Amino acid sequence: MSPPLSPSAAKLANGDRRTLAQSITKIESTRPDDRAGAEALIEELLGLTGGSIRLGITGTPGVGKSTFIDALGVLLIKAGHRVAVLAVDPSSQRTGGSILGDKTRMGNLSTRPEAFIRPSPSGGLTGGVARRTRDALLLCEAAGFDVVIVETMGVGQAETAVAEICDLFLLLVAPGGGDELQGIKRGVMELADVIAVNKADGDLLGPARHTAADYRHALHMVRPKWPDIETPIVTCSALTNEGLEELWSTVADLHRRLADSGRLDELRATQAVAQLDREFEHLLTERVSRLPAFTKVRDQLRAEVRAGRRSPSATAAELANRAWRELH
Repeated sequence: MSPPLSPSAAKLANGDRRTLAQSITKIESTRPDDRAGAEALIEELLGLTGGSIRLGITGTPGVGKSTFIDALGVLLIKAGHRVAVLAVDPSSQRTGGSILGDKTRMGNLSTRPEAFIRPSPSGGLTGGVARRTRDALLLCEAAGFDVVIVETMGVGQAETAVAEICDLFLLLVAPGGGDELQGIKRGVMELADVIAVNKADGDLLGPARHTAADYRHALHMVRPKWPDIETPIVTCSALTNEGLEELWSTVADLHRRLADSGRLDELRATQAVAQLDREFEHLLTERVSRLPAFTKVRDQLRAEVRAGRRSPSATAAELANRAWRELH
């Protein structure tokens, strides 16, 4: 028999959104005591996680990701789902600040009690996903959200990191033909489980269908993500809701197929180990960098590299050796 949950864990497990928001804030905190408490909470709730469809959504700027998620989220809630959205905004490289405007752009979804929207700064990290997004995702699952959407901050090589925390990866594109297709990195297309052409309404309906055909042709030239599954391409409109039910049916059917074959469990296990490795490397670097003797040497060597007197690769090897000696 499992031990009783702590008061905070019990509140979160009962779907208390305020407790969920506070817990995610602690997960994102740079204070060790906050993070330790939040990580202990995740450990306590781990048995309540894993019950959602984890959907990553990316797309070029201007494709209408937030509007699309707003419309899709409302449709899912009407179908009986509880929807959490983790929207990662780009942080300023100078100040660390971010716009965090997604909640205001999801005006319909943000008013629904069955929804939880959490904009989070990326912290300047590549990958389109904040360092703690996977932990936040687990907390959302423990709180009873059965669809968790991770919205990334654009399309590019680094954005493929979203595939490392989600079950399915949806690439959202706009009617645009060749120019739009050229702007999508090959690696992103290889990772896409579903491609959706948005804005397929009015005068753009024809161009949207042509764009879908272009992507079908382009997919023949990239390696498929799943050897026995052809990447579905659908057209839809977040403005009119046309095609959204078909899109979600496609996503849900694919998720079910992966679950039934055992591939979903294997995917999630691989992702968990990858997060362990990344977090270990990050914490090791963070702790070594706090050692005064190492910091002094590192700053001296940085100055040498900046002045062009040493190569970055050789200097990195020397820093690694210094760090090893400091740890011993």
